[in-house]
Amino acid sequence: MWLLKISITVMKSKRIFNHPFNIDRDKLYALVEGTEPTPQELETILNKAKALKGLNLEEVAALLRVKNHDEIYKIMDVAKFVKEEIYGKRLVIFAPLYTGNVCVNNCTYCAFRRANKNLTRKVLDMDEIEQETRILLEDGHKRLLLICGETPLNNIDYICQAIRRVYSVQMGKDNIRRINVELAPMDVADFQKLHEENIGTYVCFQETYDSELYKEYHPEDTPKSDYLYRLNVMHRAMEGGVVDVGLGVLFGLADYRFEILALMEHANDLEKSFGCGPHTISFPRIEPAEGAPLPENIPHKVSDDDFKKIIAIIRIALPYTGIILSTRESDELRTELFNYGISQISAGSRTNPGAYSHVADKSGSQFALGDHRSLEEVISGMIDSGYIPSFCTGCYRHGRVGADFMDLAKPGLIKQYCLPNAMFSFKEYLYDFAGPETREKGLALIKKMVEELPSSKRKDTVLSELKEIESGKRDCYF
Repeated sequence: MWLLKISITVMKSKRIFNHPFNIDRDKLYALVEGTEPTPQELETILNKAKALKGLNLEEVAALLRVKNHDEIYKIMDVAKFVKEEIYGKRLVIFAPLYTGNVCVNNCTYCAFRRANKNLTRKVLDMDEIEQETRILLEDGHKRLLLICGETPLNNIDYICQAIRRVYSVQMGKDNIRRINVELAPMDVADFQKLHEENIGTYVCFQETYDSELYKEYHPEDTPKSDYLYRLNVMHRAMEGGVVDVGLGVLFGLADYRFEILALMEHANDLEKSFGCGPHTISFPRIEPAEGAPLPENIPHKVSDDDFKKIIAIIRIALPYTGIILSTRESDELRTELFNYGISQISAGSRTNPGAYSHVADKSGSQFALGDHRSLEEVISGMIDSGYIPSFCTGCYRHGRVGADFMDLAKPGLIKQYCLPNAMFSFKEYLYDFAGPETREKGLALIKKMVEELPSSKRKDTVLSELKEIESGKRDCYF
């Protein structure tokens, strides 16, 4: 116990307590209440959304008050339109790589919580991280999310070393092309070190924006119990040079309507402060977690219907933002949600360190999965739904990040890059990893989408690059 206290003290002593941003809790809860918008008011809001201009806080609050099923489906239809106008029929695929489940925090909803004595604890060494990477490469992955519990064992030096090790792995023509990270909050100096490692997006969930409930779910004096320090992590990340950040809440901890409004406030403040809002927003719901008491009685449970509504509203409110859906949800629900705003998904996921090397070993997992399909099974289902799986990392390599990415995403121009790059990376997967049935129907989908492209020099280039992939060329991107 004394060692734990010293560890927590050391972690907290490094902090610089600078809080430029806060959530007005009373204001947002007041906005939650009110009457449903009239049909005319709803039509006005949705017409604005169709222009890809996004929505303000009051307009989002109005949509959150909609209860009529027919009107909710109108919102969802607009979300589908907006998503396809911005990104086209493509979905980015990644896999989480857990480097450790040791954690000093005691969150009541997470299996990694310190009080869970039944969990098999592990922090991977660099050779083990390389082995996990090799297995993911053998499966066809190109994009990873590096994730771990909060502990001095996973300090910034360890994380930087892990990132370098993953990037160093080369298997024939295959390598990991982009690493995003989901890490505990840190100070500006550590973010500067992280930025130098060529990461993609830095992700950190606030869990809940309700400061009062936050205290209940994060008991004791641990690093994570500091609400304001966590709330301002994205400001410190961007000050440290990280231009792409990812927000998120864990739905079920507080009224989802309040959480959505708080996400909007957070996104708007980042836009105001740095000229660039969040690159992604993640949408996990509480799932069963061994040794965690809260999932047994979820305080603010979100139904499937409300979940669909949530995703649709954020898609039209922040049209440029990537929306991530994890394998917490069932394959049936995930497939349906592709239509209403999701633009990134995890696939073939495991949530415990070393799990890809020891597939049968589920001990030490952070939470229960809802979608247990392999990567190829997920891809096969996407093809059947008419979506192109994308492993593309072209924007990162061309420097289309941060504000530069948003300048293309907001008017819908990013689709000119997203769809061709998705087809390139998908065709690579089909030739290098897919089984015959998946390859056949995947190639048919690519052919169909190429035929739908307007005639232009770009279309000619797309056809040329796709042909070269058949001849062995790899890592093609605009």
